[in-house]
Amino acid sequence: MTTNEPDDAALAARYRDAIEAELAQLEAQSHDTAADRAPVELDQQSVGRLSRMDAMQHQAMAQAVEQRRQARQTRLGAALKRMETGDFGSCLDCGAFIGWKRLDVDPTVPLCVACAGRSGR
Repeated sequence: MTTNEPDDAALAARYRDAIEAELAQLEAQSHDTAADRAPVELDQQSVGRLSRMDAMQHQAMAQAVEQRRQARQTRLGAALKRMETGDFGSCLDCGAFIGWKRLDVDPTVPLCVACAGRSGR
């Protein structure tokens, strides 16, 4: 770590609360939308064909949103784990400090700009 790089406590102080708050918000959203992802009732007596198709489309969209939500939760959890191990803010490829501006945009990024560009991430 060079003298220009922050210590682990400074990084955690700046980002931990925001990461934990976003994680809690995503978990609440997942809970609140569980019914939207439930199997669609295909009873032809109670619901017309177009209504069933609309319900199935709504379910598929809700499932896709949940997949993106879970991917984000995984990234947030990984960022918290890197905080615990002292690796947060350091590029997982080269070890350099990722940079304040990049972390401000998304504190879950695991790579610096140079390594992200090389890997296509």
